[in-house]
Amino acid sequence: MPVGLAACHCVLCSDRGDLDRRTHATVEKVQRYGWQVVMVPHDESGPGWAFSIGLWHNHRSPELAMFCLDIHDMQTCLNALGEKVVAGLALEADQEWGDVIDHHSVALKAVDYRWYRAFFGTAIGFYRQPPFPFLQVVWPDRDGTFPWQSDGNDHGHQPQLWLRPDEHPPGIWTQDL
Repeated sequence: MPVGLAACHCVLCSDRGDLDRRTHATVEKVQRYGWQVVMVPHDESGPGWAFSIGLWHNHRSPELAMFCLDIHDMQTCLNALGEKVVAGLALEADQEWGDVIDHHSVALKAVDYRWYRAFFGTAIGFYRQPPFPFLQVVWPDRDGTFPWQSDGNDHGHQPQLWLRPDEHPPGIWTQDL
């Protein structure tokens, strides 16, 4: 367990027992690199997304999630932000970070925990129990406008996970809730 941190119940800090292949692969990557980026490609059900596992365990920095871009671009962005954490910079809700995606800023928004089961099952399996924080990495439209600043532009259909699910506009992200 990282020095100075409260007791942890994740699979790295407690009895691992029999881990499934996915959890074992996550453990190996978190041990080797400090975190893993899980990529969920788009399919007939909807857009893809990516999220980190291990930033909370190793750095007590919120995990990061991003939606609706190419999964490899999202992986690059999340890794770039993870490197900022390793360099000692704190990632917090309502921050903007410039020049992260093709010379555009991104904004960080706290994810409401009610979304975790829908999108972050692998992280729940790793940490075994909340609380562990997530920040959504939100990207702007071509004009540099974020979803909360616009007049209805869809911003690539990014979910608004900073809202409670019952406050979220109906659509692809809420249909299975």
